[in-house]
Amino acid sequence: MDIIRIDNLEVYAYHGVYDEEKEKGQYFYVNAELYTNTRKAGMNDDLDVSTNYGTVCDFIHDFMTKHTYDLIETVAEQLAQALLLEFKLVKSILLEIRKPHAPIEKEFESVSVEIERGWHEAFVAFGSNLGDKEKFIDEAIEALSNLPQINIVAISDKIVTEPYGNVEQDVFLNGVMKIETLLPADELLQILQKVEEHAGRERKIHWGPRTLDLDIIFYDDDIISEDDLIVPHPDMKNRDFVLKPLMQIAPYKLHPVYRKTISDMYAELMAKKQ
Repeated sequence: MDIIRIDNLEVYAYHGVYDEEKEKGQYFYVNAELYTNTRKAGMNDDLDVSTNYGTVCDFIHDFMTKHTYDLIETVAEQLAQALLLEFKLVKSILLEIRKPHAPIEKEFESVSVEIERGWHEAFVAFGSNLGDKEKFIDEAIEALSNLPQINIVAISDKIVTEPYGNVEQDVFLNGVMKIETLLPADELLQILQKVEEHAGRERKIHWGPRTLDLDIIFYDDDIISEDDLIVPHPDMKNRDFVLKPLMQIAPYKLHPVYRKTISDMYAELMAKKQ
């Protein structure tokens, strides 16, 4: 990605743990690297298709003076998210908040916090086989679309599929959505589980009936192995109710472990079933 860089933007603001810092204020300095694509603006000499660094500077100044936080960690986190939500052409940001007048009884130049944040691509499978299946799924999609940290990019058709596993139960309604999100994978999982709980999801029987099921299939090209989260989904290669809707919206998505496209994986699964 191309970079728009802002160095040592001076802002007088009122962040700090101590009352004196909040009352008297102090100077902060902001360094930012905005990762974007400048080619269209560069080829056409058109500010309308660029990220205006003057506007970015004004935004940073206004945000830091209108809000008050105890920690510069919080300043950095909230400012990075606000910038990414406001400036749509910026895909990620490296942001440093320097505090040269921190209340430290030693000689020092400054203390600072530096973070990198950005938009991530994820694929989330959805399913339901209890009650009003379509309603549960539509309400889940709406709930996710209402979160500022999530943009829904594409949604597959909802397909009727037979239950997976050996549990006697009704047929499922399944599909997959592609999203962009500012949330790390573990926080995205927490959000999905809250949406499931709101739909009355109960986890009593493995592969059993459920009002709503939301699974992270891919998160960027990351390979994640945690106690409560494995990505890519470990059994997706055997699940036509995942691969078939993925074929609609991302047939050439490459599996980071198998190094095969969704199209290839789906073809292999169909060959096994013949």
